Amino acid sequence: MKTIHLSLLAAGALAVASCGKDFLNVDPIGRELEINYYQNPGQAYEALVSVYDVLQWNDQNGFSIMYLLQTVASDDAHAGGSDASDQPSFVAYDNFSLTPNLGPQAGFWRKNYRGIYRANLFLEKIDGVPGTTNEFVQRTTAEAKFLRAFYYLDLLRLFGSVPLITKTLSPQEYYEVTMATPEEIFAQVEADLLAAIPNLPLEVGASEKGRATQGAAKALLARGYLYMNTNMADAAQLCEEVIQSGVFSLTPNFADIFTRANEHGPESVFEIAYSENSTVGWEVFGSGYGEGNVGVQMCGMRDYSGPEYSTGWGFAPISQELYDAMAGDTRRAHTIIVGDSIAGGTYTPGYQNTGYFVKKYAPRQSGLSADGEPALNWGNNVRVIRYSDVLLMAAEALARSGGSEATARGYVNQVRQRVSMQPIQESGSALLEAIAHERRMELATEGHRFFDLVRTGKASEVLSAKGFVANKHEWLPVPQTELDAAQGALTQNPNY
Repeated sequence: MKTIHLSLLAAGALAVASCGKDFLNVDPIGRELEINYYQNPGQAYEALVSVYDVLQWNDQNGFSIMYLLQTVASDDAHAGGSDASDQPSFVAYDNFSLTPNLGPQAGFWRKNYRGIYRANLFLEKIDGVPGTTNEFVQRTTAEAKFLRAFYYLDLLRLFGSVPLITKTLSPQEYYEVTMATPEEIFAQVEADLLAAIPNLPLEVGASEKGRATQGAAKALLARGYLYMNTNMADAAQLCEEVIQSGVFSLTPNFADIFTRANEHGPESVFEIAYSENSTVGWEVFGSGYGEGNVGVQMCGMRDYSGPEYSTGWGFAPISQELYDAMAGDTRRAHTIIVGDSIAGGTYTPGYQNTGYFVKKYAPRQSGLSADGEPALNWGNNVRVIRYSDVLLMAAEALARSGGSEATARGYVNQVRQRVSMQPIQESGSALLEAIAHERRMELATEGHRFFDLVRTGKASEVLSAKGFVANKHEWLPVPQTELDAAQGALTQNPNY
């Protein structure tokens, strides 16, 4: 059962008041409504829910699905769709023909800054809410800081330099913000997570699945250290604390990880919850009010007819290169659908069709919504941080910090043992290569590959054939609409 679906009426009312237009191009905030809203613990909790709500959004400027677009940007998949004009933002990210007006950047920018605004507002209001206990304030404050760090880490990895905003702004102040460096952004991410960790629970009960825990915050900070190529010993220690907590474990059968029955399972360190219970249609698309995972619809086979799966739109067809790279790996059968090999199944080949499709988030007949528009109401949760990822981050951080290579190999081999792969024996630079390979095999199509290539300096080598240019495509361009609205306060990323 989903528990943080974030559709509460009051939270929706808060959302209308708090973020009606694009960041840097907003109407004055409805201060009276906000003041009247934070009057009791129930309202404060609903306001916190509205901060979580933004995690779900993938409709802020067309289709801006993080895990799917990052897979498309890597060498694991192509853009796909019906033809090259279907979703130009996907094509632009796939072949790196990005411009300030073309690409997925506007949706990512809008989503994350709306989440940051809501987190900032909550942090300003929570201490003054009547009737709240110290424990409630401490925990919810920690959650809001975790979420603000989450949104800023995504912005950092997507854009590099972005405005750093840690309070709600007056209308005039929106035009006075400037770009912060990646180091300044990450310093805020680090500070928020370090402040959050002591006041987050070690684990949550069944009724609170989807809320942040200490393990989620520690793993997120370790991910940030790895991306910034800094504090490797700290990253290793954070991952070690998650491992030793005893809260998480590997799901015994790899094929079960992405089933609906294993949502919030033992391997899930942090997960974004979606629901198929909404009755919404296209009239709400772009509002953030839908609760379904439209990325599921996008990666399904076009016009599919046959057993098990449901029809989709043919985006993110898996590359031949990934299919070949996974040869001999038992995870391939649970990661990639071979469309032409489904007995009794047919589909219409789309743009850049390879015959290979994303399996982890594939639309299945058993998950079809009974009401509303099926494409907008898939209930498949997104596994943002898995325990296997924590093991592999720990191994990498140990290897890069001069820690125990035996321990690092042990963590990698735990992941490999689950899928009956032979243990690795490498050391030194070969160990790092083995860890990188294992990350690709284990986490394929989950949205990590592109960032892994960027942070390890391999993006230009691996992606040049797709059009990637060094010192440019590591980041998206700042949306032109934001530059125009900022009246000179913001600057474009290099070489755009």
